Amino acid sequence: MLSFNDLTKIYGERPALDHLSFDVPPGVVFGFLGPNGAGKTTAMRAIFNLVKLDSGDVTYNGATITKKLAKRFGYMPEERGLYSKMTVLDHLIYLARLHGVSASDAKSRAISLIEELEIKGGGGAKVESLSLGNQQRAQIAATLISEPELIVMDEPFSGLDPLSVEIVRRLLEDRARRGNYVLFSSHQLEVVEDMCEQVAIIDNGRLIVSDKTETLLSTQNQYVVNLVQNHVEYEDLLIDVEVVAKTKHRILFRSNSVEEANAIVGKFMSRGLVESFQPHRLRLTDVFRERIEEIRNGG
Repeated sequence: MLSFNDLTKIYGERPALDHLSFDVPPGVVFGFLGPNGAGKTTAMRAIFNLVKLDSGDVTYNGATITKKLAKRFGYMPEERGLYSKMTVLDHLIYLARLHGVSASDAKSRAISLIEELEIKGGGGAKVESLSLGNQQRAQIAATLISEPELIVMDEPFSGLDPLSVEIVRRLLEDRARRGNYVLFSSHQLEVVEDMCEQVAIIDNGRLIVSDKTETLLSTQNQYVVNLVQNHVEYEDLLIDVEVVAKTKHRILFRSNSVEEANAIVGKFMSRGLVESFQPHRLRLTDVFRERIEEIRNGG
């Protein structure tokens, strides 16, 4: 378990981290969210002892993170840091060798990552000649070349087109399936919603919520009925039903139990009106906005 334990960091009079605590389990893709300036980068840098905390610490499976332990981790900052005059292949081999990987294994790993990330030029192109999207893929490859057991990425999808996002998504999901820790920050909430099993949201250095994505997106006791296009009037079926919202072809209602919800939908089905029926799910964008607004308004 990667644990953020009561992290506090103050710059001047402004807290970048304000008693921040949450856990990141292995084997899941974990999204780290918050507005600009929320403290995400400071918290991620604290994992690698790149920021001196005023109090609190980050532990890995209960152990304090030393320089030796941190060498087993991979960190990708938001700013690219590749040598522009080197070819991608040579750069990755160089970085792998710095981690003590043999020359043959370094080349094998580099070629595998270049292929997995579909980097243009097959690794023979210089970094400076690559498009911004391919430079981002090369930066991701540089983070993974040491085969880290903990992968930490700050905005890894920045500058990527939808195809590139899908490629990187598959790669990170694969690493999580292998049992690695995968923690990344992103403002692309639709990507986070699709791929992250758990998320933490912070604001002004404080934890707003940390939970499973499915739990955050579920809306308690709310259901959606999508009606067929050529339907008859249905208002009489809504008597004593708590309707949250409705249009001509969609009804969102609240029910006290699944059994009661099924009974309500059963009335619509008896008239052949139902096209589909499912529990109502929020979007992560809604959860993010509502939780941030709630805490800022003193909720």
